[in-house]
Amino acid sequence: MITETRAYARAGLLGNPSDGFYGKTISISVRNFGTSISLYESPELHIEPQPQDSSTFKSIYHLRDSVTMLGYNGGIPLIKAGIKKFTDFCEKNSIRLPNRNFTVRYRSSIPRQVGMSGSSAIVVALFRALMQFYKVEIPLEILPQLVMTSETEELGITAGLQDRVIQCYEGCVFMDFDQKLIENQGHGYYERIPPHTLPKLYVAYNTNLSKVSGKVHSDVRARFDRGEPEVIQTLGQIANCAAEGHKALLEGRTEDLHELMNQNFDLRCQIYTVSESNKELVQAARDCGASAKFAGSGGTIIGTYRDDDMLNKLFVKLRQYNARVIKPFVV
Repeated sequence: MITETRAYARAGLLGNPSDGFYGKTISISVRNFGTSISLYESPELHIEPQPQDSSTFKSIYHLRDSVTMLGYNGGIPLIKAGIKKFTDFCEKNSIRLPNRNFTVRYRSSIPRQVGMSGSSAIVVALFRALMQFYKVEIPLEILPQLVMTSETEELGITAGLQDRVIQCYEGCVFMDFDQKLIENQGHGYYERIPPHTLPKLYVAYNTNLSKVSGKVHSDVRARFDRGEPEVIQTLGQIANCAAEGHKALLEGRTEDLHELMNQNFDLRCQIYTVSESNKELVQAARDCGASAKFAGSGGTIIGTYRDDDMLNKLFVKLRQYNARVIKPFVV
């Protein structure tokens, strides 16, 4: 019997990137794109490589372009790290795993290197498959932490909990990563928000932009750890955007998200170096009357729009910046 699981792309609605600094965020899962894991019993444990895992290239230029778009590692290190963390969790919790091996393969339609969390989706879908295969239950509130440490502790990837929480919970979720809360219970406060309360949303990603997520947080992290007042204060204001957005959604004031999302991005620009191509994409969307901010760490933006006429303007305008516009499917 084949075990099939999925995990979806995500977009940070408000509060990012404060999630990596004990802040608050609201995120949505974007079911337009996803990663699937297929896992079935086999004599030996085998990870099937995908085209992006290949070490054979047509030329040095093919290698250069492949590394630029897909990074150096592909998905196999993520699969290995996830399997190790799952095994560690079971051993730590005295869960005896049956003597069964498996073959695992992954497929992904999540655009690479544009901040929609394609890497963490692989690990989330993998954990779901392993849980089913071995009949192991991991509490939902604990699962995001295991997924994150698979990347941070095993592979040295800089990552926050936001992506893993929304990919585990799905839908729309408000998250509070208060430091004392996490230290006391091992996870933050996560509250599902009914998707029907959301305003009209669009997502646009740059089809030509390629960057490796995880590298953009290093400078701010060092400044935060040093206790620089500007960084701490600005990240606090970004987190407050999520808190205000959470309150607005619960009270039916969806129109407030327009300004909050713009404010979120403008605050981010005060402490992060944002490329001109990303700034131009955000400004082009705002010129159409929409709000705009990063959906993640760059390359993809998210915002609110008023009506179909404005959405059509976004389709036309952002195409000039090599960006594809979609309406996120949130369930």
